Amino acid sequence: MADCPSIAGLVEEARRHTTGTAMKSSAAAILVLGAMALIGRSARAADCDQACLEGIAAAYRAAYLRHDPALAPFARHVRYSENNAEMTFPDGTWDTVTAEVDTPLVLADPATGEIGIYTSVLQRQTQGFLAIRLQVRDRHITEVEHVIATRRNVSAPPVPMGDILQYHRDPALSATVPVAERLSRDAIRQLADGYFSTLQYNTGEIRGTRFAPGAVRHENGVMWTDLEAGFRSGHYRYNNRVRDRDCFLVDEVRGFTMCRGFIDHKGVLDEYTLTDGTPARSNYQEPQSWGFLEAFKVTKAGIVAVEATFSAVPYYLRSPWTKKPDPTYDASKTQARHSAAHASGPASP
Repeated sequence: MADCPSIAGLVEEARRHTTGTAMKSSAAAILVLGAMALIGRSARAADCDQACLEGIAAAYRAAYLRHDPALAPFARHVRYSENNAEMTFPDGTWDTVTAEVDTPLVLADPATGEIGIYTSVLQRQTQGFLAIRLQVRDRHITEVEHVIATRRNVSAPPVPMGDILQYHRDPALSATVPVAERLSRDAIRQLADGYFSTLQYNTGEIRGTRFAPGAVRHENGVMWTDLEAGFRSGHYRYNNRVRDRDCFLVDEVRGFTMCRGFIDHKGVLDEYTLTDGTPARSNYQEPQSWGFLEAFKVTKAGIVAVEATFSAVPYYLRSPWTKKPDPTYDASKTQARHSAAHASGPASP
């Protein structure tokens, strides 16, 4: 095992490869040095361990808030997207963010070098829920992916949007899962994928996932409880596709996987009936899609919690990060003949 280089060395090396401006103030320097002190002392020569990645996540947040890439260890060339639009780094909310609110949820996967961050930010008076994916290679950030939800970009059709000044992430989300309660990386991803399969053309059937008692979901700062009952009601039948799914990060210590994908609504379904006979009507009266970065906390009991940031995107938009897009399909037409192939849930661990 090789020692992870000091944070001062990382930032200085990144500074030589960065065309950004110098530090804007001594206060900013103190902020980034304090944040990056979280980096672990033990790492493979080309990798960061968990603590090292978490330190880089803290440095990224400090640099983002100061609009100064020189405050974090960026590679010479950085790919960057915001709400699935790829652009030159830095741009977008890197220019407009003014404050971070509340304590973020930070996820790290030393096996892949991926970092996930869920936080709340202000752009002057505009509130936003921000999800971030960072790719780290050789202890430098090479990729940055943002999905940010503001009231403007979740305005149609109506979707709940929380108040970031009132929303506080449960500290239990960041808690370590006891070793005896952990699942394998593949099993964690399987439950997340089963969640998406259940959400797609939701008829009340649970397809390849399990929910722990009391499981909760936060989407753009709004909480839903009793997740399994919601799915068994068939409420989300208007979701024609949950496509291009990619669960790219697994934080084994915290029991999390973080996933990217899109939910498509063709706008064809109007009136339908829930599984208990209650009449319902779709919110989606025209073609519409959501892009998301969604994280699942999972134990042997099943899905414990979900943290999701959603933003409206043009219908059927593809992500610049999707390597193998799904072929075009309509689950409302294919689900009936494939439902027999779906298990009611994965085998007990």
